[in-house]
Amino acid sequence: MPTTQQCAVIGHPVAHSLSPAIHRAAYRSLGLDWSYRAVDVEPGGLPAFVAGLDETWRGLSVTAPHKIDLVGLGAPDETVRRLGVANTWVRTADGPVVANTDVTGFVLACRTRGLPAPGSVAVVGAGATARSVIAAAAQLGAHDLTIVSRSLERSSQALMLAAKLGLEAQWMPLGEAGPGALSGVDLLVSTVPAASLAEVAEGLVAGVATVFDVVYDPWPTPLATAAAHAGAPVLDGLDLLAGQAVDQVRLMTGHEVPLDLLRSAAQDGLNARL
Repeated sequence: MPTTQQCAVIGHPVAHSLSPAIHRAAYRSLGLDWSYRAVDVEPGGLPAFVAGLDETWRGLSVTAPHKIDLVGLGAPDETVRRLGVANTWVRTADGPVVANTDVTGFVLACRTRGLPAPGSVAVVGAGATARSVIAAAAQLGAHDLTIVSRSLERSSQALMLAAKLGLEAQWMPLGEAGPGALSGVDLLVSTVPAASLAEVAEGLVAGVATVFDVVYDPWPTPLATAAAHAGAPVLDGLDLLAGQAVDQVRLMTGHEVPLDLLRSAAQDGLNARL
């Protein structure tokens, strides 16, 4: 392969992504003359985009709404086969592979922040990111899971996944998640847009030990603000973004980079917008 490689983050919308700041920082630390940019690809357009990549392309970070479409565009790792969700595409000598680094990234973020193993986890949302969080919860040692969402039907795949992973899973309508409904939960994770929880944030965090909101911009979110007022520790989307990038960089470059370097790059990128 040529010395100079191209990589990118693919999504829609994607202009807000901090992945370019993170991966470029990794390349600088590794002494690699690689490029990394954000490319907006319309929903349904990922297969055609990947098919048009030439040999200078080494890897893709893939975000919403393409994480399910990516599954069929390369040889999947075990996590992708189990979850049906991928976020990483890498060209190898044996052909393209697809991986899910959201799961390992979530686990790494929680452990790096020193969180105790959660026995009970509540996940707000039931989409692609929620599936990765469910798998991560199982790896962290959780035994009880609550899916909080607006639709039981749309949560069915997430609930089935939780059961396959050995978790005692139940569904709670978002409209019924009033004050204290999640009291005693060790870890509450939101995978939905920040504004959608503005009216229910205080009720959701009541009695919850730790809150992880995967959003990072705008920050603080209503959920994070409510958690801070309640005295609960809060992890944010930068923790997950940097955590999942650790394995992405390793898969794409073959080299390890420390989480702290990537977390700092993400924060610097976010600060530059202010």
